[in-house]
Amino acid sequence: MPKTILRVDKVPDILAERLSLDYTVYEYQKLGAEALNAIAGEIEVILASGESKVDATLINQLPRLKLIAVFGVGYDGVDTRAAFARNIQVTNTPNILTDDVADLGIALMLAVSRQLVGAQKFIESGDWQTGNYPQTRKVSGSRLGIVGFGRIGQAVANRATGFAMQIAYFDKYPNENSGFTYYPDLIELAGNSDVLMVCASGGTDSAKLINSDVLAALGDKGVLVNIARGSIVDEHALVDALIHNVIAGAGLDVFADEPHVSRELLNRDNVVVTPHIGSATRATRAAMATLVIDNIAAFYADAPLLTPVAK
Repeated sequence: MPKTILRVDKVPDILAERLSLDYTVYEYQKLGAEALNAIAGEIEVILASGESKVDATLINQLPRLKLIAVFGVGYDGVDTRAAFARNIQVTNTPNILTDDVADLGIALMLAVSRQLVGAQKFIESGDWQTGNYPQTRKVSGSRLGIVGFGRIGQAVANRATGFAMQIAYFDKYPNENSGFTYYPDLIELAGNSDVLMVCASGGTDSAKLINSDVLAALGDKGVLVNIARGSIVDEHALVDALIHNVIAGAGLDVFADEPHVSRELLNRDNVVVTPHIGSATRATRAAMATLVIDNIAAFYADAPLLTPVAK
């Protein structure tokens, strides 16, 4: 029987091309129900992206499925409970993208605080000929609150020390070795932050964690940055907070309904938006692709997986 992979979402061409050299790869989006049923008994591996939805219905439709390989660090779209109930393993690509995502978080913090996009538009529109751009916010020495203190949150903190920022964080448990201030209460952290940066994992536990109460605590001089998952922020509450000047601005790489972005978030000098590009550098995406391929190769060789998701 051929080594068969079902690709359920778009992944970089380099990954799809390399896999197609050694495996039979089907694209889920191009298969109708009848075609999928015809090959369901062949599929041992699902290839997904970090934004993919792999639900229990699809998992249970594939009797020989043994591995879900995720191209990305997040796997909240995968029904891991349904997978693990059938001893189906799940892999992702942690560590590799930490630096890039943290770098973007710092870039968004600076871009929003100093209104770099608005300042560029100011020049392009010719307005500099008739006046000066309004003064913006200083970043160095200000207070940074980090929501989620895993690999990416810690990488952000390390970078922020170079700006002499006062760093604190919120997570389920304190990191005793961090040297930074731990807040067990998110609203308290927001109230003591000039910039609140979201680095938490997605999923049901963190859905709309950043709500109207948190935004109100952040206040009209505070900036929100989200480099994690769009689902973590109550986007309606965020739009309302921006419209009514409850917060000073936002930097967003992720959104609630990607690739659709609320129109109210666009064309604001105090909002910077990017199209979920946290890990989108050539070097990192190539390394992520290699790790996915290595995990799949290990599975077919009956060897230990390199980066299994813990059950």
